[in-house]
Amino acid sequence: MATALTMGVTASLGFWQLSRAAQKNAVESAMAARASLLPWRSQDLLTSQDPALEVHRPVNLTGHWVPGASLYLDNRPMNGRSGFVLVTPLRLPGSERAVLVQRGWVPRDFLDRTKVPEIETPAGEVQVQGRLAPPPSQLFELGQGAPGPIRQNVDIPAFARETGLPLLAGVSILQTGPDTPSLQRDWPRFAAAVHKHHGYAVQWFAMCAVAGGLFVWFQIITPRRKRSTHGTDPR
Repeated sequence: MATALTMGVTASLGFWQLSRAAQKNAVESAMAARASLLPWRSQDLLTSQDPALEVHRPVNLTGHWVPGASLYLDNRPMNGRSGFVLVTPLRLPGSERAVLVQRGWVPRDFLDRTKVPEIETPAGEVQVQGRLAPPPSQLFELGQGAPGPIRQNVDIPAFARETGLPLLAGVSILQTGPDTPSLQRDWPRFAAAVHKHHGYAVQWFAMCAVAGGLFVWFQIITPRRKRSTHGTDPR
């Protein structure tokens, strides 16, 4: 019974790892398919019932920055360096609505941790190329974040209430394109890493095979060898 239980559990875990690999492959394929679609324009974003369903789709938006509402999200490393991700709302044309744009990464000032970098925010109409993304990731934070331009996290509905901007909820824009002297945009790409799941599956299946092999050796082969040896004993 112990062997059967061990083999059942390890085999199940092996098949679960294979299913996780298949799920991640499906997600990666869906992302690649969405990334190959035609870019959305500002009007497409405004008229969508749920833009979050189109995450990873390319966009080519026009609008006006709301510079007074820029935030610097702290503890956001890039290429092994600590710094900020600058986010600024972009007001879409022909509407009061805005979308939060992750404009790029900038290193922090280690001599003065309260100092924000001076990043130019152009006035007038701008064009933003990028892709639809989920809201900026939430990092662990003790208590409620303090107000100000430097923050650990941003909650879009709460930030909309704070600024009075009708921000699109559940989605942001990850601005792409070449780096600028002030901002880096070497955003990490989703990697399915299915080889890890395949490796774990091999380990679980190997444990299952070892459990079955040990049972056969100690419960079947060894007793037979002992009986065979006793049967030929001249005494």
